[in-house]
Amino acid sequence: MSELTPELEHKLGQAVERMPAFPRSVQRVLELTRNINCPAKEIVAVIEKDPVMTMKIFKVINSAYYSLPNKITSVGQSVVYLGINTVKNLALGFAAVGVLPRTTAAGFDVQRYLLHSLVVAGVARQLGLAFASGELEPGDCYVAGLLHDFGKIVLAQFLPAEFSEAMRYAAAQGIPLHEAETRIIGIDHGVVGAMLAHRWTFPVELAGCIRDHHDPRAGSALLDCLRTADQIVRLRGIGDSGNPWRADEAPPAPLRFGDDLNAVIDRLGELDKIVAEAMAFAQVAHE
Repeated sequence: MSELTPELEHKLGQAVERMPAFPRSVQRVLELTRNINCPAKEIVAVIEKDPVMTMKIFKVINSAYYSLPNKITSVGQSVVYLGINTVKNLALGFAAVGVLPRTTAAGFDVQRYLLHSLVVAGVARQLGLAFASGELEPGDCYVAGLLHDFGKIVLAQFLPAEFSEAMRYAAAQGIPLHEAETRIIGIDHGVVGAMLAHRWTFPVELAGCIRDHHDPRAGSALLDCLRTADQIVRLRGIGDSGNPWRADEAPPAPLRFGDDLNAVIDRLGELDKIVAEAMAFAQVAHE
């Protein structure tokens, strides 16, 4: 990672400030769920105070995908049928959709980016459950997966010429997008995403994970799950993060997951379900 020049730091700071605020209700839900002893009714009460978020959650839960026997009309009912983690993830997903632009001047496909991020989030959570039980909270994996590439949105929206050039350079040279960003822009999307996470007052640990997810010197159970989930989703070509799979990629966490991604996918056994849930959410979110 290159050092930020004062000019670049100022430009990025302005770009981050121009991004919409993350809903306070969802920030509060994330704060509450970090305490495993937090009563579900407290989380429900926070969501219910956000009527727009509540109606969106009902729209997804009452969609054909879930096919519940009865129509859901309260957040409490939603928790009973689907569990607090699913309801929390829906709220987080809608919040993320709410701050995404419809299009960007860089030509970055926001809808395919969203699908990629949703599936990475779901896969990272399952990896945490299957391979890192007791080391982390699987919900943190979901949050990290959903938000890890948000710096790309900042760059695509507010530094479109530079970001477009970085994507072209990465494709032409066959290198990772974050390396091309550093060469062309002077910084990679992880650092920009961390700046945004700080502005949204997310936990320091989450901001650090977003910042370091391309830094091989940084390591943790959370980063292991996030990096491997990202590789799995790109290997399978699900959505588009602007960083296509390259055949020469090394496994990001061989001590935990081994070096065969397909074997990891087989052990998860839920990739198709995760993709279907993400597609159902993405479809309803934009209706």
